[in-house]
Amino acid sequence: MSVPTTLSDAAFHVLSIQEPADKVRLTELYCAAWRSGEITGVGSVTLPDRPGRPDRPELLLPKDMPRRRKGGAQGRLAFLHAIAHIECNAINLAWDIVARFVNEDLPQAFFDDWVQVAADEARHFDMLQRRMKQLGGTYGDLPAHDGLWQAATATTDDLMARLALVPMVLEARGLDTTPAAVDKLRKSGDAQSAEILLTIGEEETPHVAAGVRWFKFLAERRGLEPVSTFHGFVRARFKGYIKPPFNQTARDSALMDREFYEPLAPTS
Repeated sequence: MSVPTTLSDAAFHVLSIQEPADKVRLTELYCAAWRSGEITGVGSVTLPDRPGRPDRPELLLPKDMPRRRKGGAQGRLAFLHAIAHIECNAINLAWDIVARFVNEDLPQAFFDDWVQVAADEARHFDMLQRRMKQLGGTYGDLPAHDGLWQAATATTDDLMARLALVPMVLEARGLDTTPAAVDKLRKSGDAQSAEILLTIGEEETPHVAAGVRWFKFLAERRGLEPVSTFHGFVRARFKGYIKPPFNQTARDSALMDREFYEPLAPTS
C-alpha cells in the first residue's frame, strides 16, 4: 500500500477511517514511513470534527453507562473493554495533535514524539483486543461512554490547552490507576491481562513526559509561567477532578512536578 506524501495526510486518513483494526494497521504503516523518511513533510489539512468510528460499541453519556460487573471472567472482560476504548480514542488523539496544530511552527522532535505516541496507542489497543478475544469477547460487545473526545473538542483552538488536558491530566490519571488495577488482575489469577496493563502503564509515562516537555516549551515561547497557566486551562476546560491518590513515582519519572497537580486536587 502506498503511503501519503505528508504526515498531516496520514493523520487525516487514520482519523477518517472507521474500523479500529484499520486504524491500527495504518498507524503502524505510517509511523514506520515517518521514521524511515518515506514521509518527510508535515503538510496541512482540515481535520474532521470527530474521528471515524465503528457502529459498535454503542456510545452513551457517562451518566447513562451501566454499572460495570465486578469479578469473574465477565468483569475482567468489561474492564479490558473499557481500557481498549480509551486506547482506541488515544490513537485518534495522537494523530489529531500531530496535524491540528501545524501552524505553531514546531520542531521535528514534536512530531517524532506524537508519532511514537500514536504507534504505542495502536499497539496497546491491539494487545487488549487480542486478549479480549482469548477471553471470549471483542471490542464493541459492550457500551462505552462518549466523554473521551470532550477533551479534544474543548481544546481544538490551543495546543497548550490540548497538552494540559490530554497527556497532563487524562494520561497522567492512567499512571495513577494502573498499579491498583494490575494488582487486582494478578489477585484474580489473570496474570496475562495484568502484564498487558503493566506494559501499557510503563509506556504511558513517556507520553505524559512529552506533554509536560512541550507544554513547558510553549509556555517559554509565549512568555507564560507554566504552572499557573496549566491550572488556568484545567479549571476552565476540564470537566472533572484531579483525583488522588497520585502515582508519585510515575509522575516524577514523567518530570511532572507536584506543583502542577496537587493544588487542583479536592481538599475534602
